[in-house]
Amino acid sequence: MAAHLNHNENNMKPDCLWRPSPDCVRQSNMTAFSRFVSENTGKTLSDYAALHAWSTQNLLSFWQHFAEFTDLVSGGNCDKILEDNKMPGAEWCRGMELNYAENLLGRDFAGIAIRLFIESDSGQPNAAYQQEVTFSELRELVARCAHALRNIGIKSGDRVAGYIANVPEAIVACLACASIGAVWSSASPDFGLDALTDRFEQVAPRLVFASTHYRYGGKTFDTAQVVAGLKQRIPSIECIVSVPYPIGESEAVGDVLWTEFLGEKTTYPLEFNRLPFAHPLFILFSSGTTGAPKCMVHGAGGTLLQHRKEQQLHCDIKSGDAMLFFTTCGWMMWNWQLSVLSLGATVCLYDGSPGYPDLSSIWRVVDQWQVTHFGTSGRFIESCMKQQPVLKPGGFAAFNKLRSVQYTGSPLSPDGFRWIYEHVKSDIHLAGISGGTDIVSCFILGNPNLPVHAGEIQCKGLGVDVAALNEAGEAVVGEPGELVCRQPIPSMPVAFLNDDDGAKYHKAYFDVYPGLWCHGDFVEFTPAGGAVVYGRSDATLNPGGVRIGSAEIYSALDVVEGITDSVVVGWVPPAEADEVIVLFVVLADGTRLDESFKRRMRQTIRRKFSPRHVPKHIFQISEVPVTRSGKTVELSVKAILAGRAISNHSALANPQILESFDQVRRDLLLLYS
Repeated sequence: MAAHLNHNENNMKPDCLWRPSPDCVRQSNMTAFSRFVSENTGKTLSDYAALHAWSTQNLLSFWQHFAEFTDLVSGGNCDKILEDNKMPGAEWCRGMELNYAENLLGRDFAGIAIRLFIESDSGQPNAAYQQEVTFSELRELVARCAHALRNIGIKSGDRVAGYIANVPEAIVACLACASIGAVWSSASPDFGLDALTDRFEQVAPRLVFASTHYRYGGKTFDTAQVVAGLKQRIPSIECIVSVPYPIGESEAVGDVLWTEFLGEKTTYPLEFNRLPFAHPLFILFSSGTTGAPKCMVHGAGGTLLQHRKEQQLHCDIKSGDAMLFFTTCGWMMWNWQLSVLSLGATVCLYDGSPGYPDLSSIWRVVDQWQVTHFGTSGRFIESCMKQQPVLKPGGFAAFNKLRSVQYTGSPLSPDGFRWIYEHVKSDIHLAGISGGTDIVSCFILGNPNLPVHAGEIQCKGLGVDVAALNEAGEAVVGEPGELVCRQPIPSMPVAFLNDDDGAKYHKAYFDVYPGLWCHGDFVEFTPAGGAVVYGRSDATLNPGGVRIGSAEIYSALDVVEGITDSVVVGWVPPAEADEVIVLFVVLADGTRLDESFKRRMRQTIRRKFSPRHVPKHIFQISEVPVTRSGKTVELSVKAILAGRAISNHSALANPQILESFDQVRRDLLLLYS
């Protein structure tokens, strides 16, 4: 593929860890597309910088050329790929009709479509369960599931939800919905009832696919109680289909078994309902920082077009490749990785903990099953770097087929980059990707034709006009700023659910800089075209790269007697890359913040939401800092813990309380010294 280069070779920057070989560059999909553009436009595109500049300066031409290059399966009559280059309000591919599932299953791909792995159930490093589904079998299962959906009256535009583990049945159900034109929304089975209700109550699904149980960290968890509560709380649910987990036994949940729902193994025709380009495909959820999570509606065509651009060009995925992205059905990366089926690649599912019984477990699967593209979080790589799992080059960890490691969700330190090249594989494309649920894709990501520098994401995405703005609203290079997007992307939401006048959508992205998408990330673009992401610029919690809304933690604490008020923020300890949750509580008279009370708070938060919501540190305060209108100022608390000065004391009703948070900062630093 390419040679790993030492720091002093080829006069490269000291932090350059890898450069693709000339053969690798010649054979990449990115090079093929650049050649395609040059041949059809007469433009000389000498490097990626020139290609990217052309793609944003000629947005309409870029997407027209890529749509032709990637060969979408579509119909209708689309005269113009983009009607209005404005945000919000851009209209893509008016007149085009397509079906997302047809583009994944309607091609003549053979071989393995899905591989499933479940964590060990015996304390051994090998996966406890493995399953393969061929493309042919997947088509048959999707056809049967779609037939069953139609039989109970599910039609185009109806909403279907999955409270489901990361198993093949989730993909089958999702693609069956897509083939009809029904809208899919999912959450992982570790969600508590309150968090699940906050999401699905807004979606109002007619049908829910629910896993009976799931495994994580060597333990089995049942879902029956949550499923029963869900049916009681959400009146729109007409039927819950009980999806058995592949290992272990549990009572059925809901109304009908998966096998009964599919019916006898009869061959049904696989039909695809071609619908307008912007027809809803997925409903994804914001973090819920300021209340109930916002429901983002993503269109089928825009999602597909953007995913194919990223996976085909930036990830260099080809037919026969295999991608394993560690995710759950509650994270947008599940939706993202699904699209690799449209390129003839295998989707590898891993359910359970990637680090059980030890951190070598998922790496062993990557090696033994010839995964070509492995995706994980920056936090997992950092954990591996600190704990040093046994990876022996030439032994089980030869990684002969592995070409790319991708990370997202949380930043990866330069040392984390070096660990990959020193302990996993020296000849590999390490690609950071950063975007979000909001666009179900990426703003900045990898490039198989570019070198990898420690601590940097390689480039801006093609057709993605992003910049970092300083406090004066000026685009800056070489210094941090607010991440904005200056032109529309096909995968931006077509709408927010229950937002008829578009007010929620506008407020979410366009209030700060009218006409520009303000994403809420703090980022720096380097003069060479790379990017460094420093994290969220708002108050969203981000432990382990999983975005969590503070409102969810507050709602969990509402049922804990003895707490009168609280504020929660994220904090990054010294010399660490991962954020931890720090909770501050105001206690009623007679209540003591002892270890027993802390344990009760953590158990309540874990039960109502998930283990990721549990705070690492808990402190007592006398009152919560608020504005004069009574709004909690989380950002000020977060800034103090980070050692930054606060300039808005006059906006607070009780600025004197900020001194107590500065003392907590000193106490926290002592814990990590």
